[in-house]
Amino acid sequence: EKDDVLLLNTRQGEPGALLCAIPYLRPRDILRSRAGQSGRDKQTSLLEAIAHHYQQRFTAAQALGHALPIIATGHLTTVGVSQSDSVRDIYIGTLDAFPASAFPAADYIALGHIHRAQRVAGSEHIRYSGSPIPLSFDELGTEKSVFLLELTTSGLQSVTPLVVPQAQPMQVLKGSLAQIAEQLNAFSTAEQEKPTWLDIEVTTQEYLSDLQRQVETLTATLPVEVLLLRRSREQRQQSLARLDNETLSELKVEEVFARRLALDEELQPEQIAEMTTLFRQTLAAMEETQ
Repeated sequence: EKDDVLLLNTRQGEPGALLCAIPYLRPRDILRSRAGQSGRDKQTSLLEAIAHHYQQRFTAAQALGHALPIIATGHLTTVGVSQSDSVRDIYIGTLDAFPASAFPAADYIALGHIHRAQRVAGSEHIRYSGSPIPLSFDELGTEKSVFLLELTTSGLQSVTPLVVPQAQPMQVLKGSLAQIAEQLNAFSTAEQEKPTWLDIEVTTQEYLSDLQRQVETLTATLPVEVLLLRRSREQRQQSLARLDNETLSELKVEEVFARRLALDEELQPEQIAEMTTLFRQTLAAMEETQ
C-alpha cells in the first residue's frame, strides 16, 4: 500500500503533495469471485472493492502525518460522464460506472479513460483531463487540454485548463459523392506539412458497389489520407432492406457475394479483390464437380 503513495516535491525541492497513484484496477486483483453470485451482486461487490481500495490508499496517505494536499488518480468510467466513440468498456458486463460519492475525500482526483475533459458530478476536484489528442473523429470540435492545479495545505485553490494545440489535421466530410468531390477539391490548393486525416460519410440512394475505388480516385493526388469511409446509416439500412425484399432467384450468386462485401466498411480494396478471386475459384470448383 505504501508503494502506491508517493511524495511529490515542489520545484524548490520541498514536499508539496501526496499522490495516491492508483492505476486501472483489474477485478481479479481486488476481488474474489464467488460461485452463485447474481449479476447485481457482482456489480455491488466490484463497486465496493474499488471504493475500499481507494479508501485504503487515502488512509495510508493520511497516516504519513504530512500536512499536505492529497491527490488520487484513477482509470475508470464514472456515473454521468460524456463519452466518445473510441472509449471502450473496461468492466464489461460487471460495472457500468463508478459513483463519484464512492471516492475518498482527497483534495483532487485526476481520472483517465474518458477522452473528453470534464468535471465529475459537478465537482471541481474530480475531473477527467481527457486525451491530449483526438482519438476518434467525433472528438473534433472539442478543445483538448491538460489541467494546471494550484494546491496548498488548505486544499485545491484553482484548476486552469492549458489548451493542447492539434498537431494532426483531421476533418469529417459528409454528403453525396458529388458533394464529397466538391469538398475534396478544396484540398487541391491546400499548403500543409501533414496530410489531413479524413472520415468520409457518403449519403446517396445509389448502391455504389465501387465506392472505395471512386473515393481512392478522387483523393489520389490530394494531401489527404482517408482513415474511415462509410455509407450513411440510412443507406446501410436501405441496402439491407433491399436485400430482404429480393429473392435469391432474382440475384446471381456473384451479386449476393459482392453486396455482402460492400456492407463491410472495414474491408480494404485488396482484401475485397482477394476474397472475390477466392470466391470465384471456389464457385468454379463446385460447378466442375456437378
